[in-house]
Amino acid sequence: MAARRAPQFDTLEFSLGLYRRNEPELAFAARSPAAARAWQRRLRRKLVQLLGGFPRPTPLQPRVIERRRFDGYTRETVRFRSRDHLDMFGYFLLPNGFRAPGPAMLCFPGHGRGVDDIVGIKEDGAMRAEWGEYQNDFALQCVANGYATLAIEQLGFGHRRDERARKAGAGNSSCQPAAGAALLLGQTMIGWRVYDGLRALDYLETRDEVDPGRIAAMGISGGGTTTFHLACVDTRVKVAVVSGYFNTFRDSIFSLSHCMDNYVPGVLRCAEMYDLAGLIAPRYLFVESGTQDSIFPVKATRLAYRRAKQIFEVFGAADRMALEVFPGEHSFWGKRAFKALKRWL
Repeated sequence: MAARRAPQFDTLEFSLGLYRRNEPELAFAARSPAAARAWQRRLRRKLVQLLGGFPRPTPLQPRVIERRRFDGYTRETVRFRSRDHLDMFGYFLLPNGFRAPGPAMLCFPGHGRGVDDIVGIKEDGAMRAEWGEYQNDFALQCVANGYATLAIEQLGFGHRRDERARKAGAGNSSCQPAAGAALLLGQTMIGWRVYDGLRALDYLETRDEVDPGRIAAMGISGGGTTTFHLACVDTRVKVAVVSGYFNTFRDSIFSLSHCMDNYVPGVLRCAEMYDLAGLIAPRYLFVESGTQDSIFPVKATRLAYRRAKQIFEVFGAADRMALEVFPGEHSFWGKRAFKALKRWL
């Protein structure tokens, strides 16, 4: 008599079994730079498709809403068009004495109060006396390091969320209903945010202060998600600083509870996250991760980094990828990142 099979009810074990049997169609296997470049073209086209595709650009129609001077920099509140029926909101920060045209940083905040929380604006509208919160006002750190900085509001956060989220309080987002709506339309929240990033790059190219050949992107958590995918699809990003995101899909997005804005349907049929990182080569990618980050486990970050580094090596760009693991939780660190930026931007 055959042994009775034990019941199998665990959803994670079931999912991991599917992962183990999955064979990504566009996993990196190139052995020469030429083959690697051809692989990039195929995977980049597929990634844009999986993100939901991008619309035809509309005129930016940029406006400066307010200009204020602070100790060491000037801050402009700016607005411009992302696509039909959708506008962008952000802050353009310029260090005093900036030599134009010069290097620029595009900054994406993570979950929380939104863009105000990375430029030092407290909930009551006053300015913080020192850098703080889990994002450590990294847009102001960019200014302090000499970069023209465009900090934009991600769709679903802060100034760009629905009325229900506004009424619920400053830290509430509209990610879940909006990301769900995107999926129902065959699109994704990541795709919407990446397209916003494309338009932000377009806007930076209109600014006389900015050298269009020296633009970098930086983000923490959900902002790291956008930074990573934007750098994957647009080569205008010369340096990508990804904080609190880069990992394996298997060990983070696939296995842990995340906001719906992290999900790209079908991406694992094509590639793991370290494969996608190969789309950034031979440009520069800097990754940082906290040892106690509970949603992007550092062990998997190290694994993904090693696998991605092998791809960079095929491009002859092994020195254009770096990882800093710092003692801490899910937060922006930035110690070695700014040193790397001074070299590569």
